[in-house]
Amino acid sequence: MAWINTIDEKEAKGELKDIYERIKEKRGKISNIMKVHSLNPKTMKSHLDLYLNLMFGDSNLSRELRELIAVVVSAANNCEYCMVHHSEALNHFLKDKKQLEKAIKNFASTKFPSKIKKMLEYAYKLTKAPDKITREDIEILRKSDFSDKDILDINLITSYFNFVNRIASGLGVNFTSKELQGYKF
Repeated sequence: MAWINTIDEKEAKGELKDIYERIKEKRGKISNIMKVHSLNPKTMKSHLDLYLNLMFGDSNLSRELRELIAVVVSAANNCEYCMVHHSEALNHFLKDKKQLEKAIKNFASTKFPSKIKKMLEYAYKLTKAPDKITREDIEILRKSDFSDKDILDINLITSYFNFVNRIASGLGVNFTSKELQGYKF
């Protein structure tokens, strides 16, 4: 599961048990990336709130686009845990395994519209070279018909997955085929 100890659902008490129940209600089950926070339930709650807001909250970005950002960022970071998890979610929307594989290997080779590729170029650049982001990068998104709120959402989702990729990779969070199944998309 991870390189540190975690508290299983069956052993959870108090605040942790309440948070686990909330996760199961919202997502259908508890992922290992959430379980890794079990020694610090307050961070788990904060992490869950941020995740639900960014990935399911109010945004002009579709769930599919949000998952696409998650997959491209996770692939750029070589985070297998997040890449596989969010590939499952993205495929739920895309229903096109070949396009999904292209998005993972080289998003520029996909048949996505130019607007979407510009969004992914920004997410990739923010992931690989954050110090190279300039006002021009934001102007490119604006010219691609993204509002400032959309740009903020793209930035926040990209930043969130960089954060989560480092949790997963830094603590050895892994998955099984059973853990990948049964989530609410």
